[in-house]
Amino acid sequence: MANTIFSLLPPIIAIAMVILTRRVLLSLGVGIISSALILASFNIPEAGTFIWNSFKGIFVDGGELNTWNVYIIFFLLILGVITAFVNVSGGSRAFGEWAMARVKTRVGAQILAAVLGIIIFIDDYFNALAVGQVSRPITDRHKVSRAKLAYLIDSTSAPICVIAPVSSWGAYIIGIIGVILTTHGITEYSAFSAFMQMVPMNLYVWAALIIVFVVAIRGINFGKMKEHETRAQETGELFDSSKDIPGELKSNLPESKGGTVLGLILPILALIVGTVGMMLWTGYQAVGSFDLLPVFENTDVTKSLLYGGLIGLAVAVLYFATQVMKKEMSGSSFFRIGWEGIRSMLPAIYILIFAWMIVTLLNNDHLKTGEYLATLVENSNVPIGILPVLLFVVAGLIAFSTGTSWGSFGILLPIAGEIAATTDVSILLPSMAAVLAGAVFGDHCSPISDTTILSSTGAGSNHMDHVITQLPYAIVGAVVAITGYVLLGFTQSTILALAVVIILAITVPIAIQKLSTQN
Repeated sequence: MANTIFSLLPPIIAIAMVILTRRVLLSLGVGIISSALILASFNIPEAGTFIWNSFKGIFVDGGELNTWNVYIIFFLLILGVITAFVNVSGGSRAFGEWAMARVKTRVGAQILAAVLGIIIFIDDYFNALAVGQVSRPITDRHKVSRAKLAYLIDSTSAPICVIAPVSSWGAYIIGIIGVILTTHGITEYSAFSAFMQMVPMNLYVWAALIIVFVVAIRGINFGKMKEHETRAQETGELFDSSKDIPGELKSNLPESKGGTVLGLILPILALIVGTVGMMLWTGYQAVGSFDLLPVFENTDVTKSLLYGGLIGLAVAVLYFATQVMKKEMSGSSFFRIGWEGIRSMLPAIYILIFAWMIVTLLNNDHLKTGEYLATLVENSNVPIGILPVLLFVVAGLIAFSTGTSWGSFGILLPIAGEIAATTDVSILLPSMAAVLAGAVFGDHCSPISDTTILSSTGAGSNHMDHVITQLPYAIVGAVVAITGYVLLGFTQSTILALAVVIILAITVPIAIQKLSTQN
């Protein structure tokens, strides 16, 4: 049943259950079980083996430690402990008070979060978690709901990473483009030049980013986001406390009254400098030079996150130690603070493990869900002008169903290259740009996406609240992008398509706001 229409059933079941029940772990569990049963042709013992192997593979792959996943888990735990020490040391409170004196409005707080999301573009995981740590004290003080913060983080992390050549995403994509150009003997441009030419064609990215700022500046809230924002402003409740909130400390820990802004700034700065420095170092070790693009193409992202996290943790602990020496805190609470920090991250880690398991079962070594959808595109005889739109939609479906935009890149970019090279090579760059855009859109909408999970974790929002509230904004961005891709496909004019996208991205959310106000 692999690589057939049946391969679509598990993600459809899991995603439908998540939306209907709001119980993420239960829904992912059902998706995992259904995937295993289909793979095993409903042989229960064999299905159990598939489930066990998908779980074991998270930690051990090919007889060796799966450092990618394990390091991400450790990084999340470290971040939870850093957060706990920053809060206990009074850093978050002091930073919030400092920011309130300078960022005086809800609009300013939201714009600051969005700008930070754009600036910290090196890696989407790091972006989501670091921006959340810095922004949360400010948005909390201005009564911006955690769901809104998660949306701001999520809609400025992957969209920036996918168009930044000096990022883990950019390096990965440029590597794939290079293979495609070589395979088809295309010499008009280099892989880097092709990537840069595709940046203005990545229409969903521009739609999503513009909508973020329009929404922040005009206070546009529709769908479930309106409920969250209204509750935050009227009652001061930034999230539903009855739900699991990753990254939120559940115990009343002591808090220093003598904390300063440095209590937050120093650990986060150490985290950022340490992570970026390690990315440069691991990339340098791999290529033997500081040529920036090859360095980022070969950097060890998760190892860098782990070491950067340890550096940030060391600084947070040292700051706490200075307060103990000043008699402002008791050293006896050290282990309790650490445990509470770890415990705060466990809900996010459970969801991430289950998401990784279902993604493993859906990938091209098992059910081949993405490959099946990609084959439908390759075998379709559609007008060449429709190809960018079609690839955008299919890339979105693959990323939504499998929870991975990178998987969509790997599957669909070569197919886009093959179709364009054999029909009309002038449509190559628009087609590949549409794949990138569609993958980011699908990733934004998918409750099983790791970047969606980490965005809700960074913001301290319930995961399903983030998914449900972000969905309408992502769909608006996708509709705007589709309009642009129709124009791009038939006119070959990037300027015209981008201009229309910019106009629609500004006007459509405002029109929706007016309609919702009238109703």
